Amino acid sequence: MCVDFDYINRELKRRQGGYGRGGRMKIESDTAQFLSGVRHGRTIGSPITLLISNHDWENWKEALAVEDNPETRAKHKSLTRPRPGHADLAGCLKYNFPEARYVLERASARETAARVAAGALAKLFLKEFGLEVASHVIAVGSVVLEPELVSFQKVLALRTVEDIMLGCVDPAVEARMKEEVDKALEARDTVGGTFEVIAHGVPPGLGSSAQWDERLDGQLGQALMSIQAVKAVEIGGGIEGAASPGSQVHDEIGYDREKSRFTRKSNRAGGLEGGISNGEDIVVRGYLKPISTLRRPLESVDFETKETVKAAYERSDVCVLPAAGVVGEAMVALTISRSFLEKFGGDSMGETKRNFLAYMEQVRQF
Repeated sequence: MCVDFDYINRELKRRQGGYGRGGRMKIESDTAQFLSGVRHGRTIGSPITLLISNHDWENWKEALAVEDNPETRAKHKSLTRPRPGHADLAGCLKYNFPEARYVLERASARETAARVAAGALAKLFLKEFGLEVASHVIAVGSVVLEPELVSFQKVLALRTVEDIMLGCVDPAVEARMKEEVDKALEARDTVGGTFEVIAHGVPPGLGSSAQWDERLDGQLGQALMSIQAVKAVEIGGGIEGAASPGSQVHDEIGYDREKSRFTRKSNRAGGLEGGISNGEDIVVRGYLKPISTLRRPLESVDFETKETVKAAYERSDVCVLPAAGVVGEAMVALTISRSFLEKFGGDSMGETKRNFLAYMEQVRQF
């Protein structure tokens, strides 16, 4: 497979953009360095190793050098005031750490840079077979994009926007979303919302209904739930469908004789039925809670004194929805790529393409 290095670095840049991002984005400018698995711009079948340098490391060298020195410890005070909503307290209880620095750094969404880089490779792989994955923001706080049909091409076009605002396909709604972020910033608060990931061109037959852990909907749900701050995942119209009669939920089936393919009048199933892709767009939404680090901290308890205190403040964002959407794309692309290879196999692109094309001909002849 050919590797587009510029494409991968653009994906990393997309992850760092968006209105409401914090000070760290001024420090980091992520690029991926390939250490193995690629030669002359092509994958060679061996494991691919990527290196993304952490420029903020320079700011922590001194702290690590002096953390055991009593004279300078006060300058680099341990984090003993856990933040509600973060991994601080749960992680310290789990690992028996006296302070939360080791927990919060490992639990940080900073690690999603690696996911996005790996996901970019998965997207390049899927594009070889006509599959595309893109995301957009459909809600920020109380501002919601109306549930009208949004074309995939409009969503895909957001990827070409140089200065990312909030990743919404409707400029008027995006302006109102910006106001929500401004209000949260003024109140020294944070704001959450919803992003939607669409996988276009997915063939029917990925995943399985034969075993619980092979269901593609379950794998996608887990993939999105693994993203920091995502507290709920929806596939298709799952939430609305739970309160609707079946006659208004299930997608009626048709047949296009000209194209020799089955069709659907709607896509409330989000492209998945029985844990298997059905040939329609796969639509997955991530519901993102507001970031837990607040400029106006909530009440907490100090580890050492057990006294009531205000939670610690770490450099943070106000809104991360566009970035979360990019991470969501990566996770969806990685999940679908794995399912794709499980079905079509092959030790080279040529072999996988032959298997894929033969299967698609089988589907057309069904």
